Amino acid sequence: MKTITSVKSLALAVGLMTSSGFLSAADLSAGDVINAGNLDQRLSDTFKGDGIDTLLTDVQQKLIRDEGLVITLKDPEPIRLGDDYLAATKEYSGGVSFNPDTRMMEGWKAGIPFPNITEDTANAAEKLIWNHNVAQPIKNYQDYSRFTYLFIDDDRGLERTQEWVLLRYYMKGRLGEEDTVEGNDDVLWKQLLYATYPADIRGLGLYTVRYDSPKLDDSWAYIKSVRRTRRLSGGTWMDPIGGTDQLNDDIEIFNAHPTWYPEYKLLGKRKILVVANNTTTPWDFDASGNARFPVVDLDNAPYWNPKEEWEPREVWVIEAIAPPEHPYSKKVMYMDTEFPRFYMADVYDRKGEFWKWMNYSLRTIDTEDGDRGIVSMAGFTIDYQRRHATIFLNPIPKFNTPGVDGNSISLRQLEQAAVR
Repeated sequence: MKTITSVKSLALAVGLMTSSGFLSAADLSAGDVINAGNLDQRLSDTFKGDGIDTLLTDVQQKLIRDEGLVITLKDPEPIRLGDDYLAATKEYSGGVSFNPDTRMMEGWKAGIPFPNITEDTANAAEKLIWNHNVAQPIKNYQDYSRFTYLFIDDDRGLERTQEWVLLRYYMKGRLGEEDTVEGNDDVLWKQLLYATYPADIRGLGLYTVRYDSPKLDDSWAYIKSVRRTRRLSGGTWMDPIGGTDQLNDDIEIFNAHPTWYPEYKLLGKRKILVVANNTTTPWDFDASGNARFPVVDLDNAPYWNPKEEWEPREVWVIEAIAPPEHPYSKKVMYMDTEFPRFYMADVYDRKGEFWKWMNYSLRTIDTEDGDRGIVSMAGFTIDYQRRHATIFLNPIPKFNTPGVDGNSISLRQLEQAAVR
């Protein structure tokens, strides 16, 4: 009788554990998929020792459940930073300080100004933003000479494509050179952003000078209708980019001077699933139709989800409180703890409601001078209120292209691009 009772009790216990999902928990492998159909089950599983429920942000879970996002798991890979980048950080970071009264850093020359931040570091969030402002691991010259924007509607799918150029030249914080400053030390970088296709927008663009101070950008736009450039107000940093779902402030997720946002909060440190080592070609020039853009799920509604492989990385979670004149109320951003680049951001409107999701796919590439840098191969800006997305695809990025100096990035070059 005792044996029968024990067997019944064991069977009952096993049944309870099975119904609760206890026995169904699994250690997932690279190539396994998380989607709307299996999300509830997967949340109790693990990957590389971490629970899936902790590796997915609340927004990611919502997008998987409600918006068709599919996560394919990938084994994590170490990321090798550039030699010049690491050398400059080692040489110069000891001389950098942060002034909480001015909210400015002082004494920076090159490399990561604040490489040893912990959750207990004073002004940790602001220092992390300063790291991102001056020390993204991209060397001295960002050469995105042919990238495309995809414009996607959740009902119609791919609406149109545009081709653009982004050139950014750093005048300060220069790596691998005898001098860390080129020209006057008040300019941080110069940038050209202009369209090349289709013909009706060719030449539309901006020339921007970013200062190493709270001073607002100097910006000029080419006005196609009058074939002239016009100087713009300093508030262009929060304006939309040419009809896209992106603001100028959204380039590489965060593109503001640190002092233009009134407050930052460090929400913590955690592991999440991100695209840290992109393996998918963003734009296949030889393909046709939707196959041209294999990094985007253009075949399935809502037609804007990334088709990538996701791996766990440790990130800082930073909340940036926007100024009152900004379209956003805040961005919650996810920065790698080993280097200052953002993978994702959750964006909220002035009412505090979820508005946009940004997701960037990073890859380490060889620079033109034989070093290494980290590039954005794809960037997704998805507006869930307007049900529209703008996707940036960057198939042939280069860093430190030879034969370029600070004079190469100019208003004159913007004018010349318009008449080519």
